[in-house]
Amino acid sequence: MQLQRFFEQNPRFAVAFSGGVDSSYLLNAAVSAGCDIRAYFVKSEFQPEFELNDAIRVAKSLGVALMVDNFCILNEPGIASNPVDRCYHCKTKIFTRLRELANKDGFSVLCDGSNADDLEADRPGMRALRELGVISPLRDSGLRKSEIRRLSARAGLRTHDKPPYACLATRIPTGTAITQDFLAMIDCAETTLLKMGFSNFRVRLIPPDTAKIQVPDKQWDEVAARRLEILEALKPDFNSIVLDMAGR
Repeated sequence: MQLQRFFEQNPRFAVAFSGGVDSSYLLNAAVSAGCDIRAYFVKSEFQPEFELNDAIRVAKSLGVALMVDNFCILNEPGIASNPVDRCYHCKTKIFTRLRELANKDGFSVLCDGSNADDLEADRPGMRALRELGVISPLRDSGLRKSEIRRLSARAGLRTHDKPPYACLATRIPTGTAITQDFLAMIDCAETTLLKMGFSNFRVRLIPPDTAKIQVPDKQWDEVAARRLEILEALKPDFNSIVLDMAGR
C-alpha cells in the first residue's frame, strides 16, 4: 500500500510519537495530506528528558497537538526483572496505554512509525504491536529507513539525520534487574557525552558500576583526546569506565 493511499483510507488517526526519524516523517506526511491527527508520547523511566523535548519541538513545528502521559513502567511485572522478552512486555503496556488515550479522545486508529527494516523476528516488541492492532503505515508502504531519511531531508525536517536511539533499558544486560538508580546513572552519562559533542553512542552498564562506552570508529580519536575529561565527568556514578574496542 502506498502511503498516500493509507491517508485517503484513514483521514483521522492517532500516532504513537517519539520525535525520531520515522514517526516525525509519518506525522509530517499526514499533515501534508490534510489528515486529522493527534500525537501521543508516553513518558516512562526508560526515556531520557531530551527525547520528550525533541518530540515536543517537532510536534509544535508541525502544528500537531501532542499529548504527554507519564507512566511508571518499573511498577509493571515482567519488566523491571529484565527478562529476555522485556521489550514485548514493555511495548504491550505502553501501547495498551496509548490506545486507551487515543480511544478516549475519539481516535479508533492508532499508528506507529515502524519502517520496512523493522522485522518482527529481530524485535520482540513488533509482536506486541501486531497483537494490539497497531498500524505501521511506513512499514506497510515498504519504506525503509534510508528512504525515510531522504524524504525527510527533502521535506526540510530537522530529524532527517537524527541518530537512532533505543530506550535506556537496552543499556542494562538481560537478567539484571532494572532500577531507577541504574537508569539515572546511564542517563546522566549519556547526557554528559552528548553535551561534549559525541553522537550515535551508547553507555552500557556492566553491573554493578562499570560504564562501557561505545562510539563509532570515527570518534575514537576524540574520545582518546578527551579521556581524562570523560573519566572526571563519569567518575561520580561509575567506579570504572571502559571503551568498547568493537566500536559501534
